[in-house]
Amino acid sequence: MIIHQWVPAAHRGDAIGDSARRVRDLLRTRGHEADVFALTMDDELRGDVRPFGHPSARAGDMTIFHFALPSPMTAAFATLECARVLQYHNITPAHFFAGYDRELYRLAQLGRAELRTLVGQVDLALGDSAYNRQELENLGFAPTGVMPIAVNTARITQAPRRPALERVLDDGLVNFLFVGRVAPNKRIEDTLLLAEHYKRYVDADYRFIFVGKHDAVPSYFAAIRALVARFQMLPDRFIFTGPVPDEDLATFYRQASVYLSLSDHEGFCVPLVEAMAADVPVLAYGAGAVPETLGGAGVLFSTKNFEYAAELLAILAYDADVRQRIIEGQRQRLAAFSDAAIERHLDALLAELA
Repeated sequence: MIIHQWVPAAHRGDAIGDSARRVRDLLRTRGHEADVFALTMDDELRGDVRPFGHPSARAGDMTIFHFALPSPMTAAFATLECARVLQYHNITPAHFFAGYDRELYRLAQLGRAELRTLVGQVDLALGDSAYNRQELENLGFAPTGVMPIAVNTARITQAPRRPALERVLDDGLVNFLFVGRVAPNKRIEDTLLLAEHYKRYVDADYRFIFVGKHDAVPSYFAAIRALVARFQMLPDRFIFTGPVPDEDLATFYRQASVYLSLSDHEGFCVPLVEAMAADVPVLAYGAGAVPETLGGAGVLFSTKNFEYAAELLAILAYDADVRQRIIEGQRQRLAAFSDAAIERHLDALLAELA
């Protein structure tokens, strides 16, 4: 069977593109012909990912279209004569960008409007979480299902060590880590409020590290930097790295005492899985799909009480017994994202459309 996947953009380290390539490899090992096609891609991925303009992009028996932003792929997908499977990866609601970036606000609205055009045009609509599946059903898609992102945890667990960076981070401070773009839905300002409570009432030996793009919403990042100055926080205790190579990302995970997520909106949240794979205890606000992705692992809280969260942060950082119990639970949860689990989802998908 020929099963192709379409992704608007393929970038190294991007969760959707990495997932599509991992699924492609699993399909190939099961005897299927499979490729990933993209409108844009990193130069280093050329040869691994094929250009969308290639005629074979439309020659599959089944096409899985990964939707997360508006693109010319949407209209082309609706005209395919093969089996059409939509995999929806969520669009950040437009209201998060109001007051920060009019263009991103417009694109978010356009993305959801474009998604609606596919209602009645697909054979199966998949969310990468039940949270995203519910949104598809609310829009009128049917039938629907769930297929999680195939997270490439090997880029964290098998990455070579970076001794120089390890020495910088292993300086006696406790490292708290966030991975993802600096954007309004991530509520970085809430992390700063939590940090203020932590340093005042719990411990002064801390460092908060934010790994990921911080130029996606420049006005929001400027507001975050202004908040650091307003609180008179030590700048070297709040590190914004920008994008980093996999080797550095793996080192940040290894050197982190706790992974922290205070996001108000997540459709899946790949860094939670990466943190669990790196044996980093997770402390997360239970918004969107976060409780579903953790599946009972990590530590969740449902109200943003920062005094309470600061105490939880300290317990996870310093109580060895609690840390070990949390890590053991996270290791068990990782089975839901293994190759075997993804293969079961693929088998169910193929059986439903057979």
